[in-house]
Amino acid sequence: MRVLVVEDSLVVRILLTHIIGRDPRLELAGAVESGEAALAAIETVRPDVISMDIRLPGIDGLETTRRIMASRPTPIVVIADSVEDSSLKISMNALRAGALSVVEKPVATTNDGYEAVAGQICTQLRIMAAVPVIRRRPIGAEWSARKAAPAPELPLLSEPGAAPSVLAVAASTGGPPALAKVIGGLAADFPLPILLVQHMGAAFMDGFASWLDGVVPLAVGVARDGQTIQPGHVYVAPGDRHLELGASGTLRVSDAAPVGGQRPAATVLFRSVARQAGAQGIGVLLTGMGEDGAQGLLDMRKAGAATVAEHESSAVVYGMPAAAVRLNAAARVLPVDQVAPHLVRLAQRKPA
Repeated sequence: MRVLVVEDSLVVRILLTHIIGRDPRLELAGAVESGEAALAAIETVRPDVISMDIRLPGIDGLETTRRIMASRPTPIVVIADSVEDSSLKISMNALRAGALSVVEKPVATTNDGYEAVAGQICTQLRIMAAVPVIRRRPIGAEWSARKAAPAPELPLLSEPGAAPSVLAVAASTGGPPALAKVIGGLAADFPLPILLVQHMGAAFMDGFASWLDGVVPLAVGVARDGQTIQPGHVYVAPGDRHLELGASGTLRVSDAAPVGGQRPAATVLFRSVARQAGAQGIGVLLTGMGEDGAQGLLDMRKAGAATVAEHESSAVVYGMPAAAVRLNAAARVLPVDQVAPHLVRLAQRKPA
């Protein structure tokens, strides 16, 4: 898998070159220091995946991402400094512009966390290189190229009639823009609390929550153990911690073992909502690799909850929602732009 490195720091560029060179499944296709150089090189280098710095001189990484996704769509992994707020905002907006994931920037080889960061970078580059990406058109038409599989007319099965009390949402690869669209489609007076799991490096979760808070009408924050949930608030699972709905509308945050290789795990969240809220829960599973969340969503449906999976036509990666569809865990399968209106209708439902 051929990697184009875009990084303005010579030291970090050398580190990334070294990290990529150690992985026999990766090949360095080129290393450039600016967005302009990346745009000039991409047609001749034709990489399988791009490692993108977002703090670049001239055209920054966000604008470079936009231009690449508009002209020659290529999987992009953002390499970001996790501790700078401005960098985090640019990173999250790059994900919204079409980048697939964000990982921590490597530091000196003598740093205690170097090997873990290096391994994560290689893993993300290998995985994302295989993701088919599409040309990004103006907002509202991103998915117009995917017309081969229209959303089916549902219900697959009848939905419950209980008045809902809580909404649980989960996503992985491609999640930030999907979550911005779904939660951004809910008014500030949305009557339910929202519990959210997004697979992302632990170092970025505070920044992700802060970014989402700035782009949606609802209040967004990182969940705290023992916190009492409130309508119109979004509670984001902390980095490397499971999030569960506990008794009496309180939250549980724990470092229990990963489930399906994930912590936080969507299945852990969904199963807790099935236990505590039963038919008063709503579960939504959006874009992402693997199968996390599918079994948990099935548990919610068996408990009588309303359940939704994202349709293949809009999912950046049709993995997690596809697993839910195979299990018949979703009562509705909807393109991402139809999810929020459906949630508004569900939230307005009165007791049967």
